Amino acid sequence: MDKNTLLQVWPIPAFDDNYIWCIHDGISALVVDPGDATPVLRYLEQEKLTLSGILVTHHHADHTGGILALLRTVKSAIPVYGPAHDEIPGRTQVAMEGDTVEITVPRISLKVFEVPGHTLSHIAYFANTQSNVPQPMLFCGDTLFASGCGRLFEGSPTQMSQSLAKFAVLPKNTLVYCTHEYTLSNIRFALAVEPHNAELISWAEKAQALRSQNLPTLPTTIGQELQVNPFMRCDQADVITAAKEISGQDHLPTPAHVLAAIRAWKDRF
Repeated sequence: MDKNTLLQVWPIPAFDDNYIWCIHDGISALVVDPGDATPVLRYLEQEKLTLSGILVTHHHADHTGGILALLRTVKSAIPVYGPAHDEIPGRTQVAMEGDTVEITVPRISLKVFEVPGHTLSHIAYFANTQSNVPQPMLFCGDTLFASGCGRLFEGSPTQMSQSLAKFAVLPKNTLVYCTHEYTLSNIRFALAVEPHNAELISWAEKAQALRSQNLPTLPTTIGQELQVNPFMRCDQADVITAAKEISGQDHLPTPAHVLAAIRAWKDRF
């Protein structure tokens, strides 16, 4: 196999709406956030792939529940990368802000971002353009969703705002691989925030067409999220106005204040 073989990224459906992302070169595979081992093992067998590593973004069971079962199936030790401070089953290496995760097979180099908000120790993995990665890729767990963001189970609106700001400055063509098919419900809320956003209206039609064929709405891109995702648009006049109206506050001085208002709205939407 040519070492520059382009990597493929495949969504393995799990539970009701999870995607376990499989990054592979046709021979070796990494999986991201394997909450359930069974569909992963089925896919690996179907595609004749050998599991060579596991990437974990955060500690929730629907992202970690299949790790130990997967490890029992491999003949030799493989790395399991995950965030610090939380119990990640089978974790062999802690990944922290600024670290680079170097995987030999399939060959990929991933930069680690600490992105608290959904959980306090949440991390994301970013692969910039490489010889076998023609387009940047972001594996962001439950921090950023297509047209939405994760619930703030442990972190604060300020932390989530700062985390999304790290994503906002990535190349606009960065493919966003989040881990839930929440897109249609997120779009419904986004349209309540920005009912006249033409890009969002167009995206709503495209996403509905994909789901009507049972196709994933993912990956999306950073450029698209900056146009349609209210949580990435907390500095935009229409989003600020909507946040003020729904919260009854006349003064929302920072994007974090705006995010707090619309996240509270989304939680009860």
